[in-house]
Amino acid sequence: MKTTVKEMDFEKVMALPHYPHQHPKKPNLFWRTFIRGLTIPGLAGTRFSYTSEGMEQLGEGEPCLILMNHSCFLDLQIAYRILYPRPFNIICTSDGFVGMGGLMAWLMRTIGCVPTQKFVTDLTLVQDMAYCLKTLKTSVLMYPEASYSFDGTCTPLPRKMGILLKKLDVPVVMIETFGAFSRNPLYNELQVRKSVPVTAKVRLLYTREDVETKTVKELSDGLDTAFSFDHFRWQKENGIEITDDFRADGLNRILYRCPHCGAEGKMVGKGTTLTCGGCGKIWTLTPLGEMEATAGQTEFSHIPDWYRWEREQVRQQLLDGTYRLDLDVDIAIMVDFKAIYKVGQGHLTHDRDGFTLTGCDGRLRYTQKPTASYGLYADYYWYEIGDIICIGDNQRLYYCFPKGGGDVVARTRLAAEELYKLSKTQRKAVHA
Repeated sequence: MKTTVKEMDFEKVMALPHYPHQHPKKPNLFWRTFIRGLTIPGLAGTRFSYTSEGMEQLGEGEPCLILMNHSCFLDLQIAYRILYPRPFNIICTSDGFVGMGGLMAWLMRTIGCVPTQKFVTDLTLVQDMAYCLKTLKTSVLMYPEASYSFDGTCTPLPRKMGILLKKLDVPVVMIETFGAFSRNPLYNELQVRKSVPVTAKVRLLYTREDVETKTVKELSDGLDTAFSFDHFRWQKENGIEITDDFRADGLNRILYRCPHCGAEGKMVGKGTTLTCGGCGKIWTLTPLGEMEATAGQTEFSHIPDWYRWEREQVRQQLLDGTYRLDLDVDIAIMVDFKAIYKVGQGHLTHDRDGFTLTGCDGRLRYTQKPTASYGLYADYYWYEIGDIICIGDNQRLYYCFPKGGGDVVARTRLAAEELYKLSKTQRKAVHA
């Protein structure tokens, strides 16, 4: 999937008007049927099937909030296959509306999409969701993780999801996919492992009575449990063998630190192996999704354990003051839905004080505090352009494409998540 990109002077981009807010639209039966038809070739070859649990308690036309884990490009097709003909609006990233001089935004709104900035506080979004549920009488599909999983486990959820459920006051449905991540993990250069079957489970997570009677904490804890998946463990437990000879391509994007010598940014994932350019150690990604050292000890056989160790290392670096991101970047900005505007080069830093982006011959300076967001919009091969680190606010998003410096995207996302936790803990201590 690609997007519209234009080169434009920084000052001209900053002068462009921000896209105006519009109320969501209810997708009519024609568009619902059209999109449903597109899922047939899209899911062809996946042997897709799903099971249902408790959905008979939900009225046929009763609006509900549908929460779904975010694995790969198949997610929306799976949702349409399961939910059709139920009308629903889709919460999606605002940059998905960009293209064709604004025509893409019209199309996205027509099929029911509601734009929002990832990991940016957006009170209007809550109003839009309530408008869909109460006024349009449509359900709302939301991916609460906001970003695709990097390591096959849940990306941190917003801490106020329980409050949101209370505000919306509708039944909550959960769609959990199995095999979608394994078939097309984000780090793997968009290469599809065609042998992996895809299934899903749809269930009524909370009735309206549950939402009314449970506490905010009980609702949030239930969501944490529902999103406590592990796709690599699922692969092993179900004996799903992936024999493609490219299965380790790009694995260095998430396993960027060597557990043997500690080197960062020197890992190379290619073919079926992951190699450290610092010490030369090699691990093989087995058909069952486990790591095996070709010689010596296998420090982490389970990829999420390796990723969790990297998180712990980043957290310790933040605590002892040694963490820092400092690299040159190409910069693009999103202001409206007509294009993503390339404005030139700059420099991005990240440390205990948050992000600082400078560039465009000194005309650009943007800072973002650690408490601005619980997560970070970070992506691989974004719209087939390159890996990105995205920061910004409700007015503008700044897409930073790293120039050299090794694999920094996952490390930066981990640092942003851990720095948010540390900052919140410190703030609570000060208030106490």
